[in-house]
Amino acid sequence: MDNLKEAFEGNRESWNKRSEIHFDSDFYDNKSFLEGNTSLTEIELGELGSVKGKSLLHLQCHFGQDTLSFARMGAKATGVDLSDKGIEYANLLKEKSGIEAEFIVSNVYDLKDNLTGEFDIVYASFGVLGWLPDLDKWAEIVSHFLKSGGAFYIAEFHPIVWTFDSKFEFLEYPYLNSEIIIDDSTSTYGDESVEVSLRDYNWNHGLSEVVNALIKNGLEIAFLNEYNFSPYPIFQNGVEVSKNRFMVKGIENKIPLVYSIRAVKK
Repeated sequence: MDNLKEAFEGNRESWNKRSEIHFDSDFYDNKSFLEGNTSLTEIELGELGSVKGKSLLHLQCHFGQDTLSFARMGAKATGVDLSDKGIEYANLLKEKSGIEAEFIVSNVYDLKDNLTGEFDIVYASFGVLGWLPDLDKWAEIVSHFLKSGGAFYIAEFHPIVWTFDSKFEFLEYPYLNSEIIIDDSTSTYGDESVEVSLRDYNWNHGLSEVVNALIKNGLEIAFLNEYNFSPYPIFQNGVEVSKNRFMVKGIENKIPLVYSIRAVKK
C-alpha cells in the first residue's frame, strides 16, 4: 500500500457514499435537528460543560450535526472531515439551519496545511479513531491546535467492541494496533436497507495507546470514563435498556461499549 494513500482514498470514497445515504436517514434525523434538537448525546452534554463563547475544533465531523449543535450552544465552531461530500452536506445543513460555523475538507493528518489558529476545545466523537493508523501523529495534531490550558475531549466506542465479530459471538480482531483491517460491506449503519458497496480500511487502538499518545504530546488526563451502554443502536442483537441507552443482548453489563477522555494541554 503506497504510503497509506490507497487506504485514505478508499475511506474518503466510502464516506462520500455514506454521506449520500446518511443525510436523509432516520438515524441522523435532520428534520428534528432543524427543529432545534441537539445531535449530542447525554455523555458529551454531561461531561464537556459549557462551550458558550469558546472556539471549538471538531475533528472528523461527518456532515456537521455535532459541530452545528455546539455552534447552536454558543461555540465558535469549525468542523473538519476527510469526505468532500460530507462537507458539502455540512454546508447545506448549515444553510438550512441558519447556524454559523466553518467547515473544511481535510485529512486530520494534513490539517496544518488547511487550517491556522488555536482553539479552546478540540473535540471528536464516536467511530473516529479506527480510521487513523498513527495515534501519536493524531495527538500531535490535537495538541498543535489546542490553546495552552485548552481542553481536548473525546467520546468513542470502546476498543474491546471492535475485537468481536459483528454478532458479538466470538473474538475476531486484535485489540492492539497490530494490523490493518480491510472490511467489505454492502450496507451502512445509517440505513441498512440501502445497498451500497463499501471497502473500509481500519486500525484498532487499545486504551493505553490512546492515553499515552495524548500524554506524549503534552496533554494531562483529567478523566477517563467507561460506559456499559452505547447511545446509538448500531450493534447487531442490540437492545434498548432505557431511553437512548443500548446494550448487546446476551452480554448486557458484561463489557464497556463506550469510553470518554478529557485532557488539558499543559
